[in-house]
Amino acid sequence: MDIFAPKHLLLILAIVLLVFGTKKLRTIGSDLGAAVKGFKDSMKTGEAAAQAESSSPSINQLGAQTSDTSQHKTTDQNKV
Repeated sequence: MDIFAPKHLLLILAIVLLVFGTKKLRTIGSDLGAAVKGFKDSMKTGEAAAQAESSSPSINQLGAQTSDTSQHKTTDQNKV
């Protein structure tokens, strides 16, 4: 006995329509669609933030760069 036979699916659909009604099912469908859309948008935002974070230099790297340039300036001043 196959549970996914077309006759069984139609019977299940009819029972769901009788229990919930078409208006409530329509509302549930639109709420579910809005939730999926919000999830996709947040995933895109998260990916964009992750890419921006990986492409920008970290604070440690910036600190190392500024300390290197300050050391070069002091050695240049000592030569004068």
